[in-house]
Amino acid sequence: MIGVLLVNLGTPDAAEPKAVRRYLAEFLSDRRVVEIPPIAWQPILRGIILNTRPKKSAHAYRLVWTEHGSPLAHYTRSKAEKLAGAFGPGVRVEWAMRYGNPSIASKLEAMIGAGCDRVLIAPMYPQYCAATTATANDKAFEVLAGLRAQPAIRTLPSYHDDQAYIAALKTSVERSLAALDFAPELILASFHGMPQRTAELGDPYHQQCLETAHMLGRALGRDVRVSFQSRFGRAKWLEPATDATLMALPAEGVRKIAVVAPGFSVDCLETLEELAIRGRESFIDAGGSDFAYLPCLNDSAEGIALVRELIARELEGWAGPS
Repeated sequence: MIGVLLVNLGTPDAAEPKAVRRYLAEFLSDRRVVEIPPIAWQPILRGIILNTRPKKSAHAYRLVWTEHGSPLAHYTRSKAEKLAGAFGPGVRVEWAMRYGNPSIASKLEAMIGAGCDRVLIAPMYPQYCAATTATANDKAFEVLAGLRAQPAIRTLPSYHDDQAYIAALKTSVERSLAALDFAPELILASFHGMPQRTAELGDPYHQQCLETAHMLGRALGRDVRVSFQSRFGRAKWLEPATDATLMALPAEGVRKIAVVAPGFSVDCLETLEELAIRGRESFIDAGGSDFAYLPCLNDSAEGIALVRELIARELEGWAGPS
């Protein structure tokens, strides 16, 4: 039997400070995420951040929490459910979170226990970054390192410049634009940021983001401007920053804007609270008149078709035609 494990970043179990603290403790202790030596970082994390940030973050999570719980978990689960049976009866599709629940370890153990002797680890990140794609794979390999009998493993590569991905984005963006009651003067593609030092050390994420935006703009037949969000700490991060860009645009004469987040496969805190809520407020307060956040691919028809195509390619030689 073959197992396919869709992996996303993670989310607290509840929009409450205690759950957020538990999630942040795991997330911010990952050396792929924070590269400061633990001897220097852990006292800051345990003594300051975990005692101040959970309450504020819990409030932000409550703003986007739904009847299904976390949007990120809901859409990732929905993708797995909609792909069930898509690759034939011998392929089992599951989902997991790098941080939080359900864990990669628990899902891998369940797959192996069910007889999966071949497993595709599929991080749901269009652009490769060591702090997302690599750490998801790291965790899976860590689980395998403790097994005497390991399944064969494949990993899903980044798909930032894949024509199927660009086509899915184009369809999604054009549908969202058609539903607006105004015509945006600019489309801003906001990607999650990362420290500038990370790019300088060889992480391809920055360049892949620029390539995605360029290809999307070409597909749409219009310019797409790029910015980077979610800065954290005092280090220099990729620029231009999304928050600063949104506050500056009205002074440049851009008063109607649409924001898309092509670095996220599904909507989450960073898109729904940081962009759709706080981003809107910043833009309008700075003099903008119209703001629209365009949803991620989520579990839309084109989003599911894209993941199905990407996975089917990686399963060639393992699974027959679906």
